[in-house]
Amino acid sequence: MMADPITLDDIYALFQTSQAEADRRFAEADRRAAESNVEADRRAAEAARSMEELRRLVDNTTRSVDGLTTRWGQFVENLVEPSVVRLFRERGIEVQETSRRVKSQRPGAEMEIDILAINGDVAVAVEVKSRLSHQDVEHFLGCLRRFKQSFPHYTDYQIYGAVAGIEIDEGVDRFAYQRGLFVIKQTGDTVMIANNSTFQPTAW
Repeated sequence: MMADPITLDDIYALFQTSQAEADRRFAEADRRAAESNVEADRRAAEAARSMEELRRLVDNTTRSVDGLTTRWGQFVENLVEPSVVRLFRERGIEVQETSRRVKSQRPGAEMEIDILAINGDVAVAVEVKSRLSHQDVEHFLGCLRRFKQSFPHYTDYQIYGAVAGIEIDEGVDRFAYQRGLFVIKQTGDTVMIANNSTFQPTAW
């Protein structure tokens, strides 16, 4: 039995069926692509929101830490400065006046001294930290070596150095002592010079 011959109408019907299936598949692909783009946009927006929230959190934390550090530093200085005159007079340095936050803006010699105690031709520069580290002492020694460059009107003065801390890392007090610095520690509601009575400070 011979098969029925394929007519032009049969070919056209087959083409229409194939085209319809192709159109359906293209439409489905477009739909999925659109959904994928919507999902990608949603995730990108969510990531951007999360990043912005994280940035705000970091900024707020930084401001809080900076504020705490500043207030803590002020507290320490408010504890140390009133005692400076008494402490150094007990060591034979007749301090007459103190200044806080002494700054030099000379190019190449910028410096800030937390407390400067003065008597005639003697001055004691005091570095105040809530927690005193080995690195703090090293940095301060560098400041003392450059002190007269930063503050040339003290050229004829004997400059002594002192470091003060509510907390002092292990061994740092001894390191500062060996470098010729006075070490000021908290004791109860006041502060004291920890160096023994035979201590001879280095003059810069």
